[in-house]
Amino acid sequence: MKSLFPSFQTIRLQDRILSFERPVIMGILNSTPDSFYTESRVANLEICRERAANMVALGATFLDVGGHSTRPGAAPVSTQEEIDRVIPVISMLREAFPDVFISVDTYRLAVAQAAFAVGAHLFNDIGAGQMDDGIFEWVAAHKIPYVLTHSVGKFTEVHDVPNYKQVVEDVWSDLALKLQELRQLGAVDIFIDPGFGFSKSLEHNYELVAHLENFTNLGAPVLVGLSRKTMIYKELGISAAESLNGTSVLHTIALQKGVSVLRVHDVAEAAEVIHLVEKIKQYGISDLV
Repeated sequence: MKSLFPSFQTIRLQDRILSFERPVIMGILNSTPDSFYTESRVANLEICRERAANMVALGATFLDVGGHSTRPGAAPVSTQEEIDRVIPVISMLREAFPDVFISVDTYRLAVAQAAFAVGAHLFNDIGAGQMDDGIFEWVAAHKIPYVLTHSVGKFTEVHDVPNYKQVVEDVWSDLALKLQELRQLGAVDIFIDPGFGFSKSLEHNYELVAHLENFTNLGAPVLVGLSRKTMIYKELGISAAESLNGTSVLHTIALQKGVSVLRVHDVAEAAEVIHLVEKIKQYGISDLV
């Protein structure tokens, strides 16, 4: 697949520039009672602060705050409830960890706007702008750093599996069109996420992993959320709690295929994977898979 856009290795996040000469880690903080992995939930601000401090100490560049579970079967919560869950967390994180980039994980424009009003740096949208009105226009008009994630349909349809002709080409083409739309509107700082677990079957997820290098041709840093997901524990016949080893395997493959950001529950282990993959690259072995 040919590159449609010039590649680049930096993203502006408010008044700072983040370089991707080396992959970085996004640690997950779920301000929800029902996220699929229990250990990612933060029941109160003190627990959140402790978990965030640990992630930062272990090497997280981003902290990703979500107030609405996206697991299969999760019931929608109201916009106001989602805001009430994430805003105190983001406000606390900005004060406690001023050097860390904070991402808000939401598909709702009002939640993203509230999060940026208290200091968020990145809008991580599983909806690719299609689950709420006006997202692309707001992102472009205000130069909001944005994660463009592939999914199909509204939130209630996000775990339905479309009839793809060829999943890699179809996902790539959809992201390319939306990325072009964003850039024509004036958006600049964009990440690409193939959307593992969203609008995909288990086999689709693995086919996308096998061809992740194609997505680097879109000319934007690639972010992946593979950590402890259903695609790992269902394939191996285990639980999310037992899925760390499988996660590290997929992270290793993803890094070899040019991924820039790992969104993870387990920062220490992700940092080890990055360290060892980068170490091997020093000796000229740039493609292990």
